[in-house]
Amino acid sequence: MNASLVQALKHPASYAYMLPESAHARRAIWQAVNPHTGKRRILETFTPDVLSSDPNETEMRLNLVNGSVVTFFGSDNYNRMVGASLRGIVSSEHALSHPSAYAFFSPMLRENGGWFWAISTPRGRNHFHNLYKYAEKSSAWHTEYLPATETGALNDNQLKDALDEYVALYGEGQGTALFNQEYLCDWNAAILGAYYGREIMAVRTEGRIDATLEAVEGIPVHRAWDIGVRDDTSIWWFQVVGSQIFILDCYSQPGVSDIAEFASMIAEKDAEHGWNTGALERPIDFVPHDARQRVWGMKKGRLETMQEEGLKPQVVEGMSVLDGINAARRTLPRVVFHERCEELGIAALEQYQREWDDDNKVFRQHPLHNWASHLADAFRYLALAWREAYAPPPPKAANLNMADNRMTLDMIRKGARACR
Repeated sequence: MNASLVQALKHPASYAYMLPESAHARRAIWQAVNPHTGKRRILETFTPDVLSSDPNETEMRLNLVNGSVVTFFGSDNYNRMVGASLRGIVSSEHALSHPSAYAFFSPMLRENGGWFWAISTPRGRNHFHNLYKYAEKSSAWHTEYLPATETGALNDNQLKDALDEYVALYGEGQGTALFNQEYLCDWNAAILGAYYGREIMAVRTEGRIDATLEAVEGIPVHRAWDIGVRDDTSIWWFQVVGSQIFILDCYSQPGVSDIAEFASMIAEKDAEHGWNTGALERPIDFVPHDARQRVWGMKKGRLETMQEEGLKPQVVEGMSVLDGINAARRTLPRVVFHERCEELGIAALEQYQREWDDDNKVFRQHPLHNWASHLADAFRYLALAWREAYAPPPPKAANLNMADNRMTLDMIRKGARACR
């Protein structure tokens, strides 16, 4: 915050401080009190002499005497900053932020000659990991990797006490992983309470993330949706080929409620990649069971609206979240992902985790609700629906270039026999 203030005083413009969620920004920064001084942290940095007015408590906004504006917000609401023309952003705990946030802000920052500071504890090999690895090689970025063993913030005895405490609370495996993540900045540490940690690790170690993966011509590329009203709408594109499921792309966007926009985006992807060209059947849009009840627009229901836009919605019948998670666990060993799913979709599955009850020192039964939840929910519907989407490869599939598609003739024959 101090560095942000210096920048804001040097260059009058709009600036922002972003945390993963709006509630985090309000609790951890805006309302936080320094226990050593008894003062609000923002007012220790942004002292009355640099403010032109009282802090705007509702919008978490500070107006500075030189005309600069500093806003605090959450990445779960990043489109709130449309038109803000920001010159600088601090992204605190960037690994937990919405992966699309930086891509959204990057054009305006470049245009304004601005900056982006991403500060975080690692949370697996997600979008923050990708940004860090890119920044290491780029002359336009500065990187620092600061485990507690190098900063001097804690001595060896304090670090040992922290490790012992984690092991006592969470057990040997989870406790050590959490210590390595929080204190040693370990990119590979298992995320505490992750539902699919073991399955995604197998995906990586078995090489089932493939930049050359292509859809098989003639087989429909279906879609599995989690439809948001106030939250994100998320979609997975997938194709069932023999005993495998090809995951070809994914999408997640907050605050969009016009089905025509989704239909247009889907048509563009189909055209770009040549999906569903010559398919024997129309692709199905698998949607959650509550699509029947909720209304997308003012007059028409979601299913009817999707049909009018040329989509083919099919409701995935209700099943408990835990049953859906188990279905996803059984499905993931069949999956091959295209590399384009790495930063958003695979990262979401890695970070989909149970909520921790710190008072009782146990995991709650329900998942933690964050940006990853929506893509994980859509994947649950995929796991429940893919058998209905199964279609045998067309006869000409056996003549495809097997090296390009990473398939084997034996796999196709097994799939055809299973269908018969």
